[in-house]
Amino acid sequence: MITENKILIKNAREALSGKWGTAVVAFLIYALISGALGAIPFAGALITMLIMGPLMLGWTRFSMSIARNEEASINQLFEGFNDFMRPFITYLLMVIFIILWMILLIIPGIIAAHAYSMTFYIMNDDPSISGMDALRKSKEMMYGYKWKLFCLGLRFIGWALLCLLTFGIGYLWLVPWMQVSAAKFYDDIKDNPIEMKLQ
Repeated sequence: MITENKILIKNAREALSGKWGTAVVAFLIYALISGALGAIPFAGALITMLIMGPLMLGWTRFSMSIARNEEASINQLFEGFNDFMRPFITYLLMVIFIILWMILLIIPGIIAAHAYSMTFYIMNDDPSISGMDALRKSKEMMYGYKWKLFCLGLRFIGWALLCLLTFGIGYLWLVPWMQVSAAKFYDDIKDNPIEMKLQ
């Protein structure tokens, strides 16, 4: 039985109860690292490419811990670096595949991004899976669910607009909420392949 998006969002908010402070700090660190490195002239793009995979795996692990009501800590952000090559190669492959699809048109690129969106969640749950296999499994898992995930993101548009009124500060709370919602989405569909319910 697939959960409605509005329920996933509600469950994510409840999972964050009492953990908002940790989630905000974790996202702030994540954003500062990725943003600051990207701002470095010339070498910034290369450094960002090197560290984004491990950092995304750590951010995913942190968010999944909250979504599953487990102990979440800031240290989880950096656990992806203990397995550096696997998330690095995976991120590189993901970027290449999405860019190749976007060369065709923007819409195919967006579809590809949604198809590969569960990759790091899969890698977190299976430390032995290769990057290519995780990408393939994500594509299979998202068959019939890409529109549902797109609609999940649409539900946050109003909140995103309100965050603009706070000069962006509100995103420190919004992005963790979105990420935990995505983790809830992953847990909801992983055992329910090829079932589609529009939200």
